[in-house]
Amino acid sequence: AADLMKLAMIRVAERLTEADLKAKLLLSVHDELVFECPDEEIDALKALVRSAMEGAMTLDVPLKVDVKVGADWYSVEKE
Repeated sequence: AADLMKLAMIRVAERLTEADLKAKLLLSVHDELVFECPDEEIDALKALVRSAMEGAMTLDVPLKVDVKVGADWYSVEKE
């Protein structure tokens, strides 16, 4: 799982650069990535992160990625 997470982080970082987004990967917490981004990039960042993380490694079972948004951890949108 640790290798998978590191691979996903590398893929996300590469795609952020390719997409020329202002979003920044701030940190990882266990199996989560935390970003900071302008409001106008939220939808693009959500799609980019989901795609990069779900495709980080080919497994026999699908990887499902939840993406949530909030001004801080307390106010993250509830799905």
